[in-house]
Amino acid sequence: MSVPDYPGSDQQRGYILPLPYFVYRGKFITAGRNGIQGRLFASKRVHFSLSLSASPPVNSTDNPARRGMPDLRPMVELGPEIDVQLWRSASRRMRLDLRLPVRAAITIEAPPRQIGWLFTPVLNLDIANVIGQRGWTMGIQAGPLFTDRGYNQTFYGVAPVYATVTRRTYTAHGGYAGAKLTLALSKRFQRYWIGTFVRYDALTGAVFANSPLVLRSHNISFGVGVVWIFGQSSQMVASDE
Repeated sequence: MSVPDYPGSDQQRGYILPLPYFVYRGKFITAGRNGIQGRLFASKRVHFSLSLSASPPVNSTDNPARRGMPDLRPMVELGPEIDVQLWRSASRRMRLDLRLPVRAAITIEAPPRQIGWLFTPVLNLDIANVIGQRGWTMGIQAGPLFTDRGYNQTFYGVAPVYATVTRRTYTAHGGYAGAKLTLALSKRFQRYWIGTFVRYDALTGAVFANSPLVLRSHNISFGVGVVWIFGQSSQMVASDE
């Protein structure tokens, strides 16, 4: 995949990530394309769960805008999420959900630090069999991003000690942090899964848009994934994924 160092960065980097991937669907714990979730409450249309996400580190030496500043540590994001099914077609081919995750961002270091909070509400539309009846599924996801002062200060703040002629001192505030649109296409085969995505991040109007570390008002990320399914349980359950 190819992603920016951080939203607003003018540095784009490619990654090849071989990772173990598993799907588990138990009564209370599930793991799949939406991450690891602990289901605390579920009805026909509403699910309340715990969700987990992560972000890679950034070496400031390799990023001219941040050179001389502390590196950005790898982070995990953990918190509750409410998913509401807004609509589903009679054929069950299309489904529209509202997802409301609130997560705490925690650095992976010794000792770990909580740097702030994120609220990322999105509308998610899944469409099955978008290419005839060949099993390709398209996902469209869009929504705003809201982050608190601590999170924004970590990514976009510039303390006086790190100010230079071209990088002025800057104190970030919490609030609106831009919007994102993601398009994904995937297909499951007998022993393989193939997927691709492209994401557009827009920072116009973000509370930190005038930070000297924001060099672009938009970013594009994209990637391709291939999963080899080398084992599965003898007992399977129905799923919307």
